[in-house]
Amino acid sequence: MIQEPTKDYIQQTNQPSIFVQFLSIVGITIGLVIVFSFIAAGIILAIFGFKTLGDTFSFNTQNPHVGTTLWILQIVSTTVPLFVAPVLFARFIVSDTATYLKPTFKFLPVFLLLIFTIMLFSSPVMEMLSNINQKLSLPAALKGLEDKLRAMELSAQKATEAMLNMKSIWALLWALFVVGLLTAIAEEFLFRGVIQTIFIRWTRNKHAAIWITAILFSAFHMEFFTFLPRVFLGAIFGYFVAYSGSVWTGVWGHFLNNGSAVLITYLFQHKTIKLDPDDQHVFNYPLYAISIIIVLFLLFIYRYVAIGKKPELSN
Repeated sequence: MIQEPTKDYIQQTNQPSIFVQFLSIVGITIGLVIVFSFIAAGIILAIFGFKTLGDTFSFNTQNPHVGTTLWILQIVSTTVPLFVAPVLFARFIVSDTATYLKPTFKFLPVFLLLIFTIMLFSSPVMEMLSNINQKLSLPAALKGLEDKLRAMELSAQKATEAMLNMKSIWALLWALFVVGLLTAIAEEFLFRGVIQTIFIRWTRNKHAAIWITAILFSAFHMEFFTFLPRVFLGAIFGYFVAYSGSVWTGVWGHFLNNGSAVLITYLFQHKTIKLDPDDQHVFNYPLYAISIIIVLFLLFIYRYVAIGKKPELSN
């Protein structure tokens, strides 16, 4: 069974206006992130003290406790509020969890196989977009801002390396659970669930809504030099959800992307593979072209299967 995204265009009379809905989800999300950031800071302070708290927020990975505290910060200040915000919004602001969260598991199982294949063949496209993004630079007048953005991303990269220093299989499973699954659930419920639905109703255009949401999704991560590949990912997840009618297809794609990065990092750390996860020159131009063709073809098949079950989806 496929839910009909076309019904998302129908505005319920007892709901706030679309503009108010957008302001509400933004306000709720920001508010919860601030509140839970204080909670995370309190937990870190109570367990590790002031010095480790300061080292955590400055990404000082020389402190041996920072790896653990970064996990606390990630889960409490980011993952939890990003999940709670859309749930509270759907339940109490619009009173429509089915439409805004799309938590149904009633979708064609073949979608999971198609999503797996799409994500598998998307790696060259992602590398191409990442390399293009790395070559982009801000105008000379904003050189100071660009340097600051690069410094911020280097700090974030060090923090990620500290969190993904996986010395055992249990550390790998933990990273797959948090970075792979929990992050995917939280971000998909927020972006492909609530925000994409809001923009579908606002623009009355499924494609515009998907790409606007993808841009906001990428901007949310505040990583300028990986902006383009994340927009691409966000759009793919958006089409997964729009045509299946279930947020779980987006979660599956998101999990495959994050989880594969974690797994490759683990295998590289343990010298099981030679592929460096930070290497952005694995593929070549012919493979970029082939990747784009295959991904677009598989997305067309995905859409065709969905429309074949529900002709209304072609609108």
